[in-house]
Amino acid sequence: MSTDALTRHNKFHRKRLPVYRGLKWIDAELPKTSESWLLGKQRSIVKEKGLRDSTEQLLSEVVNQEKWRWPKRALLFFSDPHADADAFIASLVASGGVKKTGEKDQNLKLISSGRRSVFVIGGDCFDKGPSNLRLLRVVHRLIEQGARVSLLAGNHDIRIKLGIASVGMDPDPRHDHFFIRMGSKVIPMLREIVDEYLQGKGALKGIPPTRSCRRILYPPKRWFKEFPKMASWVMPDKHMARELKRLREKIDDFEADCQAAGLSLRQVYAAVMKWQQLFLEPGGEFSWFFKRMQLAYRQGSFLFVHAGIDDRMAKLINRKGIKYINRAFKESVDDEIFEFYYGPLANLIRTKYRDVDMPLTRKGVELMHDAGIYAIVHGHANRYHGQRIMLRKGMINFECDATIDRHTRDKEGLTGEGAAVTIFHPDRLVMGVSTDYPRIKVFDPKSIV
Repeated sequence: MSTDALTRHNKFHRKRLPVYRGLKWIDAELPKTSESWLLGKQRSIVKEKGLRDSTEQLLSEVVNQEKWRWPKRALLFFSDPHADADAFIASLVASGGVKKTGEKDQNLKLISSGRRSVFVIGGDCFDKGPSNLRLLRVVHRLIEQGARVSLLAGNHDIRIKLGIASVGMDPDPRHDHFFIRMGSKVIPMLREIVDEYLQGKGALKGIPPTRSCRRILYPPKRWFKEFPKMASWVMPDKHMARELKRLREKIDDFEADCQAAGLSLRQVYAAVMKWQQLFLEPGGEFSWFFKRMQLAYRQGSFLFVHAGIDDRMAKLINRKGIKYINRAFKESVDDEIFEFYYGPLANLIRTKYRDVDMPLTRKGVELMHDAGIYAIVHGHANRYHGQRIMLRKGMINFECDATIDRHTRDKEGLTGEGAAVTIFHPDRLVMGVSTDYPRIKVFDPKSIV
């Protein structure tokens, strides 16, 4: 590319970079300059192991597709906020679609660029905290202001729903363990509910004694014999042994973990009942959350999911389409929770392309290409230098979990407040903004081809 052409190219990019508004109200340090999404640098563009061709050659082959269709609106993808409201708010500012106007959460203003865009939240709103409920209120604030919001299911979100919704169901070995299976990860959210809704002398009125709460929350002893019989068709012996071992460990630890958080089992049960009222009953403050949730979202040649794709789901998407996938998700997650959680649909919220996961082969990629899908956009797998592009069997994967929540950042040794957004621009650009990379990464297929 000539010097003049490169100058025009850079100006084209600069005009489309997000403009941050309200920086003084957030603590995150956002990048202010840009560069091309580089091969290999900080592992920004990589290929899966075992492929003989160079990364550059493989990438050129993938993007040299005349059939690619780009979205008509900017898509702002936010992945894995993990109950960190501050990181999510900073990410909204990073998108350029929202202005922070004050220190309070409600001091968020949807601006014109945000009104023209779609906010895609890629799952895992729930986690250890510190602010599950606060984060959801920020999401709802966006919706109230008229933002187009597409809310995707994450493994943490579905685990919470299935686990808490299963409490009070008729006894069934297929789901008697779902609550305890969540383990200590659910405790901070229950603590939030107790602190906000269950204070005062009458907070535990009508809650049964501790022994009864334990019987309701825990699977019965016979579960360890009955569950393997009912689940053998979806779980190999090795996985079954691991599942039983994990559950025994969680049963042993759960009550002590609750006590360490200052919760009795009666408070835990009361919080569960309150959660069901808030999230599952009509008119509950957060009843909108699971009603809006989808398993997949597609615009043009881009498929947005929480985790990834496999051959079985590629075949289903090719033959039935995304509307069918989302309809099947709604039906199964409400009525057939065991079949969903251990079935192929759930791979879209949990795969990390490991040997234990359902495989993605070139046949699956061919099916996706035949359906007009040339890029998978997802989170779920932590990245520590901003977003990454991974080439899998001839399919581009935009890996967008840039590790923004404070618990994971502390665990992984990342400093400062996290924030990240991946922007899919109608002018055929993808921009990765992250506090853990010094510049905005710009992916422009024209420069690669």
